[in-house]
Amino acid sequence: MTDGDRPQEPPGAARQHDVPPAAPGPGVPPAIDRVAEQKERNIRFAPVLPDRVSWARIGAFVVLALGLAWAVCAPMWVSGQGLNHPLTQVLMVAMMYTPTVAALLVTFVGGRPPSIPRRLGLGPLRPVGRVVGMTVVSLAVFCVLPFLAVLLGGALGLVQLDLSSFSAAQAQLDEVAQLTGSTGGMSPRQLALVTVLVVPLNALVSSLAAFGEELGWRGWLVPNLLPLGRWPALLLSGLVWSLWHAPIILLGYNFGYTDIRGLALMTGFCLPLGVLLGWLRLRTASLWPAVVAHGAVNAATSATLILLAADQLQDVRQLGLGTFLGIPGWLLTVALVVLLVLTGQLRKQAEPGVPSSV
Repeated sequence: MTDGDRPQEPPGAARQHDVPPAAPGPGVPPAIDRVAEQKERNIRFAPVLPDRVSWARIGAFVVLALGLAWAVCAPMWVSGQGLNHPLTQVLMVAMMYTPTVAALLVTFVGGRPPSIPRRLGLGPLRPVGRVVGMTVVSLAVFCVLPFLAVLLGGALGLVQLDLSSFSAAQAQLDEVAQLTGSTGGMSPRQLALVTVLVVPLNALVSSLAAFGEELGWRGWLVPNLLPLGRWPALLLSGLVWSLWHAPIILLGYNFGYTDIRGLALMTGFCLPLGVLLGWLRLRTASLWPAVVAHGAVNAATSATLILLAADQLQDVRQLGLGTFLGIPGWLLTVALVVLLVLTGQLRKQAEPGVPSSV
């Protein structure tokens, strides 16, 4: 193993160099054999975690991830068109995969760990029920949170909702009518309902792009910072994640500010959300719940705009501060983090493959 990599051994698990236990006698229940076999599998399939922080690798990863993000977004800056560049959407999707490129480069160069999937949280899924269950819960929670945030934003007076005539939906239908000459007979209320109902499906589609970020941030960076302690790892990774957005935030993306205020607001959004996504990674020893949660945030946050008054849609700063991206989102994500702390869940780390009965 290189760079102090080690498999994470569950508490009480027998180490591979220990003397194997004696064969059970005729009076020993078969369940003991199953427990011993389970512990042995836990060792074989446990995550590969570093014993110490390799600051050289951390530095290389951060420089590569941020540098590649700026390189990908360069056409928007050089052209002077900013977010109005015709390839903005393509460039932003490409930008989302720069953390993956950085993570793979620092993983393979200079000595690779014994298991790339285990190091990055890609597999194996052990136990499958826990990982799949947490992924489904993450999908549900992070599809709902942005809607709760926009409702909270309306209650706080940060944004104006229109839940009666759905004027934002009507504005979308008017745009469709201008392009195609017809709205297909759909009413604003029907469009709003369909938009909400398809959020889980859109979340799964959005997860394809979110994977590009998560493999870097939660797949590689969080475990490699973990020797510093859980809170430093979660907060530092969240800070790097927020700064990585600089090439588009400084063009006015999300908050409408093109200076340090935009970066400060993005940091306020990324830190508590990063703690939650990082906790999902560590609690399940898998990357996939965090990937789906990230995809759900992206899909649901966009869908919540359908609940606003139409005249709100052009005010980027108000949208940024009054939706999941801003104050309501910060309040909800911080509340979830506090709940995890109070229930002791934030301290827990997965014991891969250990069923609840063992």
